[in-house]
This record gives sequence, structure tokens and C-alpha cells, in this order.
Amino acid sequence: MEGLLKYESLIDGTVDLCDVALLNDALSVKRENEARVQDHMEKSKR
Repeated sequence: MEGLLKYESLIDGTVDLCDVALLNDALSVKRENEARVQDHMEKSKR
């Protein structure tokens, strides 16, 4: 998802700040899920 939106799209109005906020939320969820998977994998090795 990183790099999905271009700065030019924000400038020319193709996307707006709501689109940026939604993508930021999605990226946060993705990172949180990856961290949870990593934590689970580390705990499962014990």
C-alpha cells in the first residue's frame, strides 16, 4: 500500500485528505497485524 497515492494526485484534486487518512488508517492496521503475527510466531517458538 505504500506509494499508492502520488503527491500530484493530492495537488490536482484526484484524491483528498480523506483518502490520505483512510490509507494511513489501513497502513496502521497492516503494521499492527504484522506486529501481532510476529509476536505470535516468537511466542510459538518457545
